[in-house]
Amino acid sequence: MAVQPAQSIYSPPDDGLVYGNLEIYPGEFQLFVEGRRVELTVKEFETLMALVMRPDRVVRREQIYQLVWDRPMKAHDRSVDVFVKKVRQKLGRSAPDWTYIHTHFGVGYRFLPERRT
Repeated sequence: MAVQPAQSIYSPPDDGLVYGNLEIYPGEFQLFVEGRRVELTVKEFETLMALVMRPDRVVRREQIYQLVWDRPMKAHDRSVDVFVKKVRQKLGRSAPDWTYIHTHFGVGYRFLPERRT
């Protein structure tokens, strides 16, 4: 049985989103890097989508938490940081020459795919 995302998270189009070498199919919870599928858990995928739907904008950790967990973040909760780290690791294994998620210390994260030089 497939796990379905919470409906309050986002409502992107069902067709694919393309960012550099990244293809995302929100309706199917599928992610491909350079044509290879990357397996993400539901929360990892929702964390990525919280950033993808706000490209090139810094998204506060509290906003990501609210979008993914559908409740306010408690003080000192590191869940967002943990899930961003997991997503980065999985993307990094598939495309080590790319950076997708940038940290803005003390604020949050920004989705901006960039090839490392």
